[in-house]
Amino acid sequence: MKELAVRRHGIDTSVLCQLALEVSPSGVLVIETDGTIAMVNAELERQFGYSRDELVGRPVEMLVPEATRFRHPGLRDAYLRSPSLRAMAPGGDVQGRRKDGSHIDLEINLSPLDSGDGFLVLASIMDVTERRRAERAEATLMEGQLEFERSIAELSGRFINVPIDQIPATIREGLGRISEQLGVDRSAFCKFGADGTLTDTIGWAAPGVPVLDGGATEGQFPWAFSRVAAGEVVHYSSLDELPEEADRERFHSLGETAVILPLTIGGQVKGAVCFASLLARTWVAAALHRLTVVATVFAQVVARQEREEAVRAAAAQAQRLKDQLQVENVYLRQEARERLGLTRIVGQSGAVRRVLDQIQQVAATDSTVLLLGETGTGKELFATQIHELGPRRHRAMVRVNCAAIPPTLIESELFGREKGAFTGALARQIGRFEMADHSTIFLDEIGDLPLDVQVKLLRVLEERTVERLGSPQPIHVDVRIIAATHRDLERRISEGAFREDLYYRLNVFPIPVPPLRERAEDIPLLVWRFVEEFSKAFGRRIDSIDKQTFATLTQYSWPGNIRELRNVVERAMIVATGHRLSITPPHSTAAATRRSPKLVDVEKEHIRAVLEATAWRIRGTGGAADRLGLKPTTLETRMAKLGLKRPGHA
Repeated sequence: MKELAVRRHGIDTSVLCQLALEVSPSGVLVIETDGTIAMVNAELERQFGYSRDELVGRPVEMLVPEATRFRHPGLRDAYLRSPSLRAMAPGGDVQGRRKDGSHIDLEINLSPLDSGDGFLVLASIMDVTERRRAERAEATLMEGQLEFERSIAELSGRFINVPIDQIPATIREGLGRISEQLGVDRSAFCKFGADGTLTDTIGWAAPGVPVLDGGATEGQFPWAFSRVAAGEVVHYSSLDELPEEADRERFHSLGETAVILPLTIGGQVKGAVCFASLLARTWVAAALHRLTVVATVFAQVVARQEREEAVRAAAAQAQRLKDQLQVENVYLRQEARERLGLTRIVGQSGAVRRVLDQIQQVAATDSTVLLLGETGTGKELFATQIHELGPRRHRAMVRVNCAAIPPTLIESELFGREKGAFTGALARQIGRFEMADHSTIFLDEIGDLPLDVQVKLLRVLEERTVERLGSPQPIHVDVRIIAATHRDLERRISEGAFREDLYYRLNVFPIPVPPLRERAEDIPLLVWRFVEEFSKAFGRRIDSIDKQTFATLTQYSWPGNIRELRNVVERAMIVATGHRLSITPPHSTAAATRRSPKLVDVEKEHIRAVLEATAWRIRGTGGAADRLGLKPTTLETRMAKLGLKRPGHA
């Protein structure tokens, strides 16, 4: 009974042990003292692909790759030699060899077995192939992530320190590094222009792949760029994912897959950066996150460029204003000396009131005004009135006499010059148009402007920009233009001396300024105005003016107009000896021989000449009526209509 109990106890133990081996989640291998396999479980059969019969009794080395067997001591010997080797492969590499020759990664734990007949080793084996693959993939991913982050940090630092003129080359280099790390074929950087074009395009491409060309517009990518302009990241894994046919056609040149990221600065999208691949590719969330970091770095580049441009523009504007103020101060002092006391229009005639009414209508606008009239009619004074009634009156009006400046200098005077623009140009000089920025420029005697300068003036009128001599850089000017001339511009056009297109640009609001002979009733007011001026200048007091003087002055034709009248009054003030002034108009001067082409003026001068020849005798043989072939009553009617009166009967 005792023997049976022992046998039954032994059988029970064996059965229980076998059951435990079979249900173990690990592969189990029992090795004999001589290194042969004594027992395996089902999990080990699955791991190595051998059946139990193929393993039992065979040497354990058959489960170890031949090339690495020297790295793996016998499992039994390992256990006996060092307890530290009883757990094999944690943190290291232990591999097994499948029946089909493939390798698997293993972790092995060794335990002793005492069979009574000898010493055995039990090996518990875990297949960690998938876990090791995941660990290696994660390590590779982490290494790639760290390398990518190092590249971004380095690129960001370079963008901060690189000189502004080297930024495009640095952008291209950065695109290449990022593209190689992402494994894409091409990439591009661009900014958005105000007109919808893609500007400052910089591209990179792998060897053998064409670089993306520039010159595209947002309109060629209606769906994609509407999304990018809204601050969204656009990506597709195949062209079929694009909803718009126009986008599919355009993006076909980029490749099968691409991602476009907006460059956002201060809440505004200023550009985009694109990465594309010729082969299909899925953009995972991790890659997209990396690329948003890239977009942030490139956005900082655009922001830096904008700041640099703003600083340079501000510096240029400050220098320009400094130059303008220096020249303007000199100019204003000169103008003040030349025009002291000559800022008020004198006159109450209907002709003057008509001009003043027109000035009131146009002064509040920025429209170009063309003053037409004979020399000496006071066109400059009327131009000053237009300026002082307008919104630009807080700044001085700049005056230019186009006929008084030599043709070789007129261009630099109007538009400025750079140092060395021509022989003798020893310093930079801003032109009159720059000086008149936010003010008014008065171009007197515009009809005498050289043709080559007329072309540049036309550009100023059309584009409001000027270019200094020696510099192609356009300078914007906000200036109102008032022009004046005593010439017949339409006749000058027919003679080829004046550009027709310039004439139409100037002739927006023409104002004819009447000659003095058409406003004779203003002569007394003008005389007293000039007497007041010269009384202060000469230190003389005039209390009265001879009555005959006004009659004589009113009857004179004044070919030199107000300028001639002023000169006559000045001459009379010089020779005056008392407080009563007598003024005699000139009778025989070259200017007096000029005649108005108007029929009424010709008639008036002819009748006046006949009357003076007959000592103002109208009737009788040899009288004025007899000489003119008119009835005396008809002549008297004409004289009254023309304002002709016998001297002394005013």
